[in-house]
Amino acid sequence: MPALLAVRRRLDSSVQALVSDEDAITFAGLDEASRRLAARLVAAGVGRDSRVGLVMPNGIDWAVLALAVTRVGGVLVPLSTLLRPPELLAQLRTAAVTELVVVPRFRGRAYLDDLDEAVPGLAERVRGGVPHAEVPSLRRLWTPDELPTGEAPGAVVDGLEKSVRPADDLVILFTSGSSGGPKGVIHTHGGALRAVASGLEARRIGRGERLYIPMPFFWTGGLGGGLLSALVAGATLLTEAAPEPARTLRFLERERVTLFRGWPDQAARLAAHPDFASTDLSSLRPASLAAVLPPGLRAGPGARANLFGMTETFGPYCGSPLDTDLPAGKHGSCGRPFAGVEVRIADPVTGVPVPPGTEGEIRLRGPNLMRGIRGRDRADVFDADGFYPTADAGVLDEDGYLWYRGRLDDMFKVKGATVYPLEVEAALRAVPGVREAFVTDVAGEAGDRQVAALVVALPDGENHPAGRAAPAGRAGLVEQARARLSSFKVPTRWLVVSDPHDVPRLASGKVDGGALRRLLREKGA
Repeated sequence: MPALLAVRRRLDSSVQALVSDEDAITFAGLDEASRRLAARLVAAGVGRDSRVGLVMPNGIDWAVLALAVTRVGGVLVPLSTLLRPPELLAQLRTAAVTELVVVPRFRGRAYLDDLDEAVPGLAERVRGGVPHAEVPSLRRLWTPDELPTGEAPGAVVDGLEKSVRPADDLVILFTSGSSGGPKGVIHTHGGALRAVASGLEARRIGRGERLYIPMPFFWTGGLGGGLLSALVAGATLLTEAAPEPARTLRFLERERVTLFRGWPDQAARLAAHPDFASTDLSSLRPASLAAVLPPGLRAGPGARANLFGMTETFGPYCGSPLDTDLPAGKHGSCGRPFAGVEVRIADPVTGVPVPPGTEGEIRLRGPNLMRGIRGRDRADVFDADGFYPTADAGVLDEDGYLWYRGRLDDMFKVKGATVYPLEVEAALRAVPGVREAFVTDVAGEAGDRQVAALVVALPDGENHPAGRAAPAGRAGLVEQARARLSSFKVPTRWLVVSDPHDVPRLASGKVDGGALRRLLREKGA
């Protein structure tokens, strides 16, 4: 990261690096601001053994702080602003966060209060310099306005920057684990930046591009696909703390956006807004999402590659130029693997490679992959040949094109975020009045994926272990779910039954997934 910042300052000193809402900063400004803040953090004890957590919305402050930490060898731990108190506590523990910077309030949330809800007295105690037994690694807690002011000598900061190597850990990114618990994915400087660089050509991001990414920086799509893509390419990143259609359209017009990437459903919402027709987006190029492009620049269904990736690969690892149709016979594919990632299709049980054209589990190996997962042995993460079993099903054809077939487990994505039914089911079972809960995904009217839940209510007179009254219908369930889960995990389609026999099951006694989806689609609300 220190070397990358030096390159951008040398080549693109006066170019805007980041535009956020009404603020902007050049590459030189980003380098200078992060360098000054790094000196302050080092004086306060942040260094190569530090894992610094950030709970902040997108913006210049987020970028400056992240670069300040990583340029002196600290490990960045981006934390979602959507986390509920128990989720935040679990991730702090998993990553063994040593310093935490948390914005006091954002979108109605008070994060210091959330910390104290998770562990009474945690915020006050750590802010007073006293570790808490519930999170023993946490040494310091600051809001952005409370960051230390004293600076370490320049020679010390220089020495730390020179000591950073590509093999050093850069970031711990969280994604849901198969058991529903937090999974901290570790990426090194070299692996993450190589992964970003390998996908720039397919994503059509180069020097001078003005890239809009709505995704939060705490997700791979925002950090790798946005902030680090701009740094590696010499492009300008446009981002917002809280996107809202009318304001976003004005922002895109004012900033002459050339590439709109991110969530297809957000692009569709912008296109459906009354102000869209009068907004000048003529600077957009064909590699942008189709919904915001004029009809003449849109590709046919399946004609462009479905960029395919995951947190473990730090973004897309497979693709094809987004402004060019795939070859005949390859429509609907994900394109071909990027440099730095080897794709193997294997029998999911034996791990034995299968012939081209045969469906199996997608397994990955190469220098662009994660180094590992926090708290797990390498042997538990990679197979005997060093491949990472993704639990994704796919086909690799004779020409090396990858075709995604779905998940081998029951994970699904909602607006680009990972949802594991097991996690949501466990949260719903803790709700008073709930005997059982079964969660899956169903297609919404717009073709998007929605979280859906079948809840079996306790009979009248039967007490929940928590000893509290049942929630008042669907509204009560939603309220209870929101208190326990990030917003994107809260079911939007519900069906409440009183008879456990209403749950569709196979002869084996397992829940019939297909029948469950049909039932929720037909009778859920």
